[in-house]
Amino acid sequence: MSMPFYVSPEQLMKDRADFARKGIARGRSVVAVQYADGVLFVSENPSQALHKVSEIYDRIAFAAVGRYNEFENLRIAGVRLADMRGYAYDRRDVTGRGLANAYAQTLGTIFSSGGEKPYEVELFVAEIGDAPEDDQLYRLTYDGQVADEHGYAVMGGAADVVASYLSERYAAGASLADAISLAVAALGHGEAEDRVIPVDDLEVAVLDRTRSQPRKFARIRPAQLEQVLGDRGPASPAPADAPTDAPTDETTDTPPADPGAPVDGLSGHGRNPEDEPPIAPPA
Repeated sequence: MSMPFYVSPEQLMKDRADFARKGIARGRSVVAVQYADGVLFVSENPSQALHKVSEIYDRIAFAAVGRYNEFENLRIAGVRLADMRGYAYDRRDVTGRGLANAYAQTLGTIFSSGGEKPYEVELFVAEIGDAPEDDQLYRLTYDGQVADEHGYAVMGGAADVVASYLSERYAAGASLADAISLAVAALGHGEAEDRVIPVDDLEVAVLDRTRSQPRKFARIRPAQLEQVLGDRGPASPAPADAPTDAPTDETTDTPPADPGAPVDGLSGHGRNPEDEPPIAPPA
């Protein structure tokens, strides 16, 4: 009778963490910046159909990096949880903290389970209040850890380089235009040289407390970004996301378009289609 192969729990957890971190690092970064009137999300995303940033509920937004199919499942679960809680109790009972706790439990359970691989994702859950001091921004890692961020936060890709750029230039209470310019410049900042990201490759969305509608989530279109950013010079090519031996269609956060994949740009639940709310796929 052969002896079963033994791996210590410490080594097993380390291997699973390294696996998840490598998958997340292959994607492009997402930046979240708190400004005077809400929270701004900026990401480099060439795909116009597969979004990294989406709405969860009236004042709550969701952003992610990593494997698209995995964080899309989490986003859909968050939308369903928020809708059910708001319908059964009250819309004010749907909070960013509650959703962050639910995501943390799910990610932690998957990471510690030996029956399946850990999710290669990191998440932002943001909620805006009536005043800037009431805004909340949570960052969730692949193993279910939750961090309460303030001012700005970065995840995925070259997060350390982007965060270092923001730490030197971020100022609280900035206008939306200044926050967009700072976030875009931070995403284009590199250790060797800076690059200009084309406007069409940027995904920008905000939670804006000044909107008159109950839903505070809105996307900023390329035409608006052109006016805000102005002339930044010729665009620079984007760096490769993954080594040549990596299956980029599965490990990055922008896989090839799939006709059957859920698309955020469709309307659902009687909401305004112009703001591209999230929807759940058919059963």
